[in-house]
Amino acid sequence: MITTVLAFLLTLGVLIVVHEYGHYRVAVACGVRVLRFSMGFGRVLWRRQATPDSTEFVLSALPLGGYVRMLDEREGPVAPHELDRAFNRKSLWQRTAIVAAGPIANLLLAVVLHAASHWIGVDEPKALLGTPAAGGLAERAGMRSGDWVLAYGEDDGAWNELRSLSELRWQVTQHALQGRPLRLQVSDARGVQRREIVLALDQLESKEIDAAMMKRIGLGLPFSEPVLGEIKPGGPGAAAGLRSGDRVLRIDDVPINDAYALRERVSAAVDGDTGRPMRWRIERQGQGLDIVVTPRVARDGERRVGRVDLAPGQPPAMVTVQFGFIEGLQRGAARTWEVSVLTLRMLGRMLIGQASIRNLSGPLTIADYAGQSVNQGLAYYLGFLALVSVSLGVLNLLPLPMLDGGHLMYYLFEGLTGRPVSDLWLARLQRGGIAVLLAMMSVALFNDVARLLGLH
Repeated sequence: MITTVLAFLLTLGVLIVVHEYGHYRVAVACGVRVLRFSMGFGRVLWRRQATPDSTEFVLSALPLGGYVRMLDEREGPVAPHELDRAFNRKSLWQRTAIVAAGPIANLLLAVVLHAASHWIGVDEPKALLGTPAAGGLAERAGMRSGDWVLAYGEDDGAWNELRSLSELRWQVTQHALQGRPLRLQVSDARGVQRREIVLALDQLESKEIDAAMMKRIGLGLPFSEPVLGEIKPGGPGAAAGLRSGDRVLRIDDVPINDAYALRERVSAAVDGDTGRPMRWRIERQGQGLDIVVTPRVARDGERRVGRVDLAPGQPPAMVTVQFGFIEGLQRGAARTWEVSVLTLRMLGRMLIGQASIRNLSGPLTIADYAGQSVNQGLAYYLGFLALVSVSLGVLNLLPLPMLDGGHLMYYLFEGLTGRPVSDLWLARLQRGGIAVLLAMMSVALFNDVARLLGLH
């Protein structure tokens, strides 16, 4: 709990400071006097100001944001000798640059964070897949247990290497949202017998990325040898005489190729409220043995499933994904662009009703993921921080009053018409913007609570 809270506060602190520093730095470069640089809102806990004429830096009690207050005639009287340092007196392009600098700073930070994560390197499951889900696109495309996905194809015919399972899932997500088929080059686990398959992601009826869609796609879990791990004392597996290290060859004369197939056979071995006895053929220290295993019945939501109380498989094969300095930067820039486009596309789909508003996340989800990523290691946390930084940058560029994007729309109007938005319309748009933001925040918080309660 403490780790989660600290990780969340660090995440907010870094992203807010970088965002506001973007505004601050460009404002100073444009000759605007910055009165206050605040981290947080509300009661001031700490302040520092070198001279009466310099910027006041403050830390406030509520750390859910920040602001940069600039000299501006619209917010109070300005001394005649300082009129040239007022924000409202600056040219249109200077005001535009100052407002855009915050979101751009977040996007640039995301590039650096993604690159740093690539430089450090992360251990990820190899793109070696287990049994695909029955009836899914992957099975219909011809994927099999033990397939190693080596590369994906571009529209121009070029192939790009896939280094890990997460990279494969990312490409599946991208192509599914775009409604495009995905060409994959696969081989067996040794890297021989290469062949090409096509995931017909363009045939998916829905373009909403959720558990139902991923089930329809049916990519297998990371390949895991059907070698038993820990056996729970007193469970059906232990009672049948199974031991850690046993390799499962067949169940009821059906070959077992991986741990996924083993779990599925066990789960399905139920007749009403009783477990159905299964004939297991195992290999133990080079010797074949036949063992009868009768699972107990457990509830999984509304379903009754079989359980034998053991770890069905070994940890998946892992690879270290790491890049050099230049390639890391290139990958960081590419991933930042891809996530930005994906975020905008998802927001657009939610706006027109093609995607569920359950995809909106709030501070509780961010805090939870922050804690999880910190526990996984520095590289994972930097990658998570990059994703949130992209989201913050893109969100602030939306054309909504109260956000930086709303102010940029005002400046676009001014540039096209030669006159600023009237005070009357500014007031109306501000009220509308506050209502939209409050609605979005309420939905995000509701989604957070629903996820924590297991309702989503």
